[in-house]
Amino acid sequence: MLIEEYGHGPVVAGDSLVGRRGFWASHLLAMCGDGTCAERAVPEWFGGDGADADALAEVLFDPEQWPVFRVLVPDGHPVPGVVMVYRNFADEFGVDYLRGGQDMGASLVSGLSWQELIRVADCPEPPAEGVQDVSGRFLLLLPLLSGEWSGDVVRERIVAALVAVGAPEGTAGRAAGHLLGHLERRALHDSGWGSPLSGG
Repeated sequence: MLIEEYGHGPVVAGDSLVGRRGFWASHLLAMCGDGTCAERAVPEWFGGDGADADALAEVLFDPEQWPVFRVLVPDGHPVPGVVMVYRNFADEFGVDYLRGGQDMGASLVSGLSWQELIRVADCPEPPAEGVQDVSGRFLLLLPLLSGEWSGDVVRERIVAALVAVGAPEGTAGRAAGHLLGHLERRALHDSGWGSPLSGG
């Protein structure tokens, strides 16, 4: 796999990882890790357990293989698709969100409005390559949510998506509350948060 601007770096297709137990815990707990919540989020809220999440973290943050997740849309779609890259330098880990298209260029995506996020996640006929599951597409894009949104609408969608990917129904609401809280705090306190490339 070659992504422009990443040269012949160690990027590898990661799309199949979204179906593995512990993936969502490993991926989404990063959003809840800034220490601002009274209650700490735990892997079990997202499905799987700590061992599952740790096993996936070893894959996701491997400096020799940078997983790439593609949330693509057909040509002519009103909102470009997104390619997510785990950027695993030995001394700097992060996630880059890039515009996804035929050229697979490295134009950074700084954020998506609620309407844009839904249009990409719910694309009725996504290309054959990349993540196909609507709930998986939605959760991969969730960290990009910016602008204004209805908390109730977003929370309901997060809960439904988490349950669909294997989170226990009894804890999906709590996990959604944490994720939404962090999104809201970022929007209120750092409206110019920019790209995850800068650590935002």
